Amino acid sequence: MDKSELNEPNKNKILVKKLNLFYKDYQALKNINLNIKANKITALIGPSGCGKSTFLRTLNRMNDLIEGVKVEGTILLEGENIYEPEVDVANLRKRVGMVFQRPNPFPMSVYDNVAYGPRIHGLKNKRQLDEIIEKSLNLAALWEEVSDRLFKSALGLSGGQQQRLCIARLLAVEPEVLLMDEPSSALDPISTLKIEELIQVLKKDYTIVIVTHNMQQAARVSDVTAFFLNGELIEHGATEEIFTRPKDQRTEDYISGRFG
Repeated sequence: MDKSELNEPNKNKILVKKLNLFYKDYQALKNINLNIKANKITALIGPSGCGKSTFLRTLNRMNDLIEGVKVEGTILLEGENIYEPEVDVANLRKRVGMVFQRPNPFPMSVYDNVAYGPRIHGLKNKRQLDEIIEKSLNLAALWEEVSDRLFKSALGLSGGQQQRLCIARLLAVEPEVLLMDEPSSALDPISTLKIEELIQVLKKDYTIVIVTHNMQQAARVSDVTAFFLNGELIEHGATEEIFTRPKDQRTEDYISGRFG
């Protein structure tokens, strides 16, 4: 896809319409409608159990892995409904990748972690792999820290480095959308700052959706904020407006710390 096309201002990357999700008899998401803009950072906020992580996982069908889940409604990625039966879910997850709350590097070398995805997709040429590894680690702001230990275990890296390695592993398969489920909640403040700076750099080439419990983080890094409560999307809009002039009293109560 032509990157210039993605950089059109206010272009919708993902369109969510009338989304409902059930875990057997329990309805976890209720009539969610949300436009996710290309090359913007969208933060999902709300108290624990409000549905924000469940919603994040609908965007690359990670909820398919949970028994008894039923999804209704439409999620369009570049105009294509990702819940159509003929959709290749493995390819979808290549296009829409995810970084989890806790760093989860594979118990192998730094190099092999980043090479894992390209190899799964059939790339065997060592020179091309070397280029992808260096490019991905550079994009994840990690190359200078690990270039002399590429063939040592990734488990020897610090927590912050491991999380950036997981981001590099994701970038190696050239996704279009990055989903981040509280990517810095297990990290110290310095590592958190590095992840936030990295997210800001990456939005030039990627559409990013981040779940965070940290109000300051949402205010610092995101362009758009969406507030979830009890499985409903209460309101969403430009981050500055949501934090300074929310339209719904429940949003104001949550942001000001009255509950959550």
